[in-house]
Amino acid sequence: MLKLFTSLAFITLITLTYSQQLSVAKIWKEYAFFGKSVDGFRSMNDGNYFSKITGNSITKHKFSDYKGEGELLITESDLSYDGAKINFDDYYFNSDETKVLFTTQTQGIYRHSFSAVYYLYDINSKKTEPLDEERQPQTLAEYSPDGKKVAYIFENNLYIKDIASGKVVAVTTDGERNKIINGTTDWVYEEEFAIIKGYEWSPDSKYIGFLRFDESAVKEFNMTYYEELYPDLYTFKYPKAGEENSKVTLHMYSLVGNEVLNTVDLGTYEYIPRLKWSGSENKLIVQTMNRHQNHLKYHAVGIEKEVVNASVFYEEKSETYIDIDDNLIILNDGKTILRTSEKDGYNHIYKLCFDGEMKQVTTGNWDVIEFLGVDDKNTTIYYTSAESGAIHESIYKIGLDGKKKKLISNATGSSSAEFSNGMKFFIKTYSNANTPPIYSLCDNNGKELTILENNAGLKARAEQFKFSPKEFVTFNGTTEKLNGWIIKPANFDPQKKYPVYINIYGGPGSNMVSDSWGGVNLAYHQLLAQNGYIVVSVDPRGTMYRGEKFKKSTYLELGKLETEDFINVAKELQGYDFVDPARIGIMGWSYGGFMTSLAMTKGADVFKMGIAVAPVTNWRYYDNIYTERFMRTPQENESGYDDNSPINHVDKLKGNYLLIHGSGDDNVHYQNTMEMINALDCCG
Repeated sequence: MLKLFTSLAFITLITLTYSQQLSVAKIWKEYAFFGKSVDGFRSMNDGNYFSKITGNSITKHKFSDYKGEGELLITESDLSYDGAKINFDDYYFNSDETKVLFTTQTQGIYRHSFSAVYYLYDINSKKTEPLDEERQPQTLAEYSPDGKKVAYIFENNLYIKDIASGKVVAVTTDGERNKIINGTTDWVYEEEFAIIKGYEWSPDSKYIGFLRFDESAVKEFNMTYYEELYPDLYTFKYPKAGEENSKVTLHMYSLVGNEVLNTVDLGTYEYIPRLKWSGSENKLIVQTMNRHQNHLKYHAVGIEKEVVNASVFYEEKSETYIDIDDNLIILNDGKTILRTSEKDGYNHIYKLCFDGEMKQVTTGNWDVIEFLGVDDKNTTIYYTSAESGAIHESIYKIGLDGKKKKLISNATGSSSAEFSNGMKFFIKTYSNANTPPIYSLCDNNGKELTILENNAGLKARAEQFKFSPKEFVTFNGTTEKLNGWIIKPANFDPQKKYPVYINIYGGPGSNMVSDSWGGVNLAYHQLLAQNGYIVVSVDPRGTMYRGEKFKKSTYLELGKLETEDFINVAKELQGYDFVDPARIGIMGWSYGGFMTSLAMTKGADVFKMGIAVAPVTNWRYYDNIYTERFMRTPQENESGYDDNSPINHVDKLKGNYLLIHGSGDDNVHYQNTMEMINALDCCG
């Protein structure tokens, strides 16, 4: 009997040990390392309450006295139409919170865009009705500010529905796939300007300003989908570097006269990346840019007696390029704009008036990351910045006059915030490299009122599977100290020699080295570490939050300086006592695949292995907004395109090089990998 007990205990011990081994299946099939979040958060109008999705219901909660269950605002049983239950994906209130738009059957189109079947719900009557049964699915539906109408897009045309009468008006009728787009944007605007909604309601609900894209002259790209017996050919407009763009124009629709007014004259431009109404008056603020994206103009578009007029009230130029972002707030006075600019060498907040006068609010050798909002009443701005270093994101408040700056979150780690209306409270998301996200409810001074989700289960799993700590280090780049991190095996022995796996991106707009939780990628890196690898990452020149000079140093020569930095880092690692200098590998996706391909060719003497996933191998094949922002056109910068294209360096390849690419990639086309294969084949 004792012998049997001992055997069972041994078997149990083996089972427990096995269950705690990391595997690809546990990470991506069993979802063991996906964290929890706070779903469907919406601040209510008064700023004292918020709503969120609870199951298939909407609950209401008080910021200052949060109770987990909350008040049922819309119950699951309330949502049905024609006898059928409605399962929704998301919801949107109208301005007075008496009506809700629900999205159902949501289908993604590209990175941000989607289609859905929308339903209108009246909270008082509990009546549910489809937005438009004749035209489904729709996209980008939005209530008018007065809550009486809903605008939406169907098959590239803009429509408006009057809720009381049910009447639908077609604002445009010329929309046609791969030709004319009204009220939403084309592929390249969505991907590179992160904008899909190309229309905006005026504050008085009398006008809609909207964009019209004529993409007739844009060349088409074809992708083959292999889902059926006979593959389908998917064709869409994709403007590559140096090629023709959509012709984008701004229009104004009057609900007073039920007509599209005269086309808005914005002068000479290539792009209209942003439009936003002033909340206190009928003035539409529109940004335009030239093709080189180094000349930004702000236009004030007004309407007087049904005549639209526009004037430029501010211009900014750069020797390189100007980033477009959502750091734009119009104050309640209707005369002042808050925006960010790199005019002084770092990204800072400025006050811009309609007379063109601009004053700096924040200063210092650090970058503002994001506007969080402004408290007009108390003249206070809230924002996140990298003041504690490029790897950290912290929350600050500061007066409109640039005084009384205050840190209201952890200085280290990564903190982001979603504020209530009126800026009284916010939900903070905090994590660091070794702590999963914690969602907490805070007042506007940063005081934590309650924890909404602490991901204790995820933290326990990380401990159970013996995650090694991620350590931050600096490497000697070619000319600059570079931020990096390193993960060592749990049983690390400094007397041993370990192979190194370097995980990279390296391009503009995405830092890999961040004091934040790494999610499933962190779990995969832990899997590698548990199998005897040292895992490293580094941000080379050209990455963010270290000022304009560092970020824009790669201008006109994408790939050159970054590759030099990665090679130098690998050489530095070769000198570490615990690194096997003959077993250093590198892996990256997209821009990281581009960097991996260059590292394996230009840096063939130091990198033994490389995995390039969906790499850009020739910038001529990539879209024009992104590529020309950093490289100008191929016609203007032939050497910049050719000198650092991996296809022109394949003869240097020595190590093991693995190419991975999905044939249905609408962004980095499979064409890049096919050309790399051809180049490798030609060089023998």
